[in-house]
Amino acid sequence: MPTADQPIRTTHIGSLPRPTELVEFFERAQQGEDIDDDRFRDIIADATQRVVERQADIGLDVINNGEQPRVAFNFYAVNRLTNYDGETTASFWGDLDDFPGYADLAFDTVDVDLRTRPAATGPIEYVGHDAVRAEIAGFHATLDTIDTDGLETFFTAVAPGTVATSLGNDYYDTYEEYVFAVADAFAEEYAIIAEETDGAIQLDAPDLLAEAHRVLRDLSEATFLDVVRTNIEALNRALDGIDAERVRLHTCWGNYEGPHTHDIGLETVLPELYDANVGALSIEQANPRHQHEFRALADHPIPDGWTFIPGVIDTKTNIVEPPAVVADRLERFVDVVGDPARVIAAPDCGFGTLAGLRTVDSEIAWAKLESLVEGTRLANERVATSAVTAD
Repeated sequence: MPTADQPIRTTHIGSLPRPTELVEFFERAQQGEDIDDDRFRDIIADATQRVVERQADIGLDVINNGEQPRVAFNFYAVNRLTNYDGETTASFWGDLDDFPGYADLAFDTVDVDLRTRPAATGPIEYVGHDAVRAEIAGFHATLDTIDTDGLETFFTAVAPGTVATSLGNDYYDTYEEYVFAVADAFAEEYAIIAEETDGAIQLDAPDLLAEAHRVLRDLSEATFLDVVRTNIEALNRALDGIDAERVRLHTCWGNYEGPHTHDIGLETVLPELYDANVGALSIEQANPRHQHEFRALADHPIPDGWTFIPGVIDTKTNIVEPPAVVADRLERFVDVVGDPARVIAAPDCGFGTLAGLRTVDSEIAWAKLESLVEGTRLANERVATSAVTAD
C-alpha cells in the first residue's frame, strides 16, 4: 500500500521474459509436436519461481507470475474456451502495411503466423477451470517461498473484447452476440481469480485502442467508438459481482515496434474508458507517439477513487530510460492526477506478450524495470520535497 514516504508504487503489466527452453516448448506445442508434459510443467514452475524472485529482488511493489504458463496474453484463451476449431485471416497493423519492408524485418524471427488466427465454429463455453486454478496455485506456491512483506500481487486475464477481436468468429451472427458470449464464458475465469487470489485483477484490453488500426481499422471513428462501448459493456457484464476496486484495466496501442502513425488519439477514447467498472486504469505513455497525451487527463480527469497506472518505460525499445527520465514522467502524472498515492509506475506493456516475439532483450527488460524502481524512488523524493516547500 502507499506510504507517506513512498506514495507512488511500482508494478508492471503482466508478461515478463521467458527462458529460452520454455519458449521452445511453447513453439513446439504450437506446431503440434509431442512434448514431455511433465518436463513442460517443471520448466513453467521453475520459470515462475525465478521471475517472482527477481521482481521481489529489484523492489517492485505489485508483482505477478510473469505469465510464464501462457503462450501469449491473449491466445491462451483458445485453450480455455470451446469450439475454436476454425481459422480466419487477420489484418496486420495499418502502420506496418504502409512500411512492408520494415514489417518483414521486424517480424522475421516470429514463429507464429500473425496473419492467421483461430476462429470459433460453435457455441463458446469456458473449460479453463483447472488451468486457471493450476496457474493460481503455481503462483501462490512460489509466493510461499519468498519474503512477501510489503508486496502486493496482481493476476492477469484477457478482456472479452480482446478475445473477440484477436480470435475470429465463424459461428455467431453478429459481433455483439460473439463478444457477449465470450464475456459470459470468461466471467467464470474472472470469478475464480477473484475468489482464489487476494490481489488486483488486471484485465488486458488493447482492443480499446489498438484495434482502431488493426482488425477494426476500416471502421469510421464513430463506429469504432460504438465497438469500444460494446466491449466495455461486455467487460462490465463479465465482472458482475466482483469488487471494482480490485480490478485494473490495461489498454495500449499494440506492443510492437513500428511507426504507430495510425494510432487513434487518447483524448478520443478516454471518456469511454471511464464507463468501465474498474478501480484502476493502465495506459502506455512512454511510447513517443503518445507522451504528449498526458494533457488528455487534464481535459478528462481520472474518476474519483481510481488509480492511474501510466507507462513510464517503453517496452518496444532496448534503450534503458535513466531514473531521472522516469521521475520526470511520473511528476507529470502526479501533477495531473493530483495525488501521488493514486499513481502507480509501470512499463507501457508486457515484456513477453507473445512467446518468441523478442522486441526487448531479456536482460535489458530487467534493467528497464530496475530503472523504473529507481526512478520511482527519485519521484517520491521530489514529491516529498515539493510538499514540504508548499507547506
